[in-house]
Amino acid sequence: MALDVSTLYPQEDDAQRALERDLTAVAATMLGSRILGIASEVKALAATDPDLCNLTVGDFSPAQFPIPAALSKAIEQELASGETNYPPADGMPALREAVTEFYAERFGLKFPVGSVVVGSGARPPIFSTYACLLEPGDTVLYAAPSWNNEYYIHLNQARATTVVCRAENGFMPTLADLQPHLSTARVLHLNSPLNPCGTCITKEGLAEIAQAVVDENKRRAANGERSLFLLYDMVYWLLTYGDTEFYHPISLVPEVAPWVISVDAISKWMAATGLRVGWGVVPPHLQGKFKAFVGHMGAWAPRPAQLATAKILRQPELLDDFLVGFKAQIQERLDTIYNHCSSMAAEGLPVRAIEPQGAIYLSVQIDLMGRTLPSGEVVESNEQVRQYLLHEARVAVVPFRAFGLENETGWFRMSVGAVSTEALDQGMQRIADAIRRTH
Repeated sequence: MALDVSTLYPQEDDAQRALERDLTAVAATMLGSRILGIASEVKALAATDPDLCNLTVGDFSPAQFPIPAALSKAIEQELASGETNYPPADGMPALREAVTEFYAERFGLKFPVGSVVVGSGARPPIFSTYACLLEPGDTVLYAAPSWNNEYYIHLNQARATTVVCRAENGFMPTLADLQPHLSTARVLHLNSPLNPCGTCITKEGLAEIAQAVVDENKRRAANGERSLFLLYDMVYWLLTYGDTEFYHPISLVPEVAPWVISVDAISKWMAATGLRVGWGVVPPHLQGKFKAFVGHMGAWAPRPAQLATAKILRQPELLDDFLVGFKAQIQERLDTIYNHCSSMAAEGLPVRAIEPQGAIYLSVQIDLMGRTLPSGEVVESNEQVRQYLLHEARVAVVPFRAFGLENETGWFRMSVGAVSTEALDQGMQRIADAIRRTH
């Protein structure tokens, strides 16, 4: 009979005391993702309600959005060729070269191959930036709402300076928002297209910020101070809609190049989140340390997926053909939400949305604050609205509070990667009906 090892571990109160005794202070105070916490709750409900409209996940359902057929075929070919051992710590040479060629074609920027470091998705190069550049107590400047900054800051014992952004600016920071804090920051973290908002920074706005980074670093160089780096998360850059265009800061202000770390991945623009292929493009003098850090974590992208990605990047016509249909399907879903929100607003319901610009998200405000639910409960928080929509409309959304916007403003992220247009249409009708039942 097998020994039940679970009986040998600390239990209940003893387990809590052991936890407090054994963990470091950083680990003991580490928080789990609010987004994943909501997703876990929704997953449990969806198991008993197959018609629940789940707009919480920043991922793609393969049934709705399969990866490019050419990518799948290329991975199979690499596996059949025996490409199953460790890749180099900074990535397969073929992929690193393909990234530089791809950016030269798309942005007119020829990065050195020695600036590229590959990781298992975008997170390793993002976390490497925090770990390699921040001393305990250093400041990260970022906008709210945005994704995961507070967790990475905590893990690196850094400080946060948060700029709360406005809907009128698409929840994007302006230079006026950031300027008072640039002199004390070590890393400025920007993301465009923006998770959670589905908005993009303007060409003029990005150029102003990039020039401010240059000016700040000239001041620091004169005083012997450490540099300010711009961490630019661009993982959704190929997913823009309408007249919206994506811009790279170095294209706009070439002089900023020594202080820009840009992060990209196939996760979003090839619907390939589970293949874990991403990369950072860093100033070459930093690349060796980034390589070492990713290597120590073992956070490599799988070798066959790296080689397959290189093949696709070197056949831009295949990628462009895929993106035409892929983006059309995403935009159809985003437009479905936006059009429903516009109809609700025209009806006089307290709903508004920002027209879709990029990524797979829409910013939607459902301002029920002060209204009374059918149960008699008066709404005072975003969480009450979220729960009401979840249980009464059977639609799951994520409040901007999960992305650092703490005010009870009624703004939510709606993500369309795992739902059909039909399910969205039905879910938005249920939301309208649920709001009509409030007063």
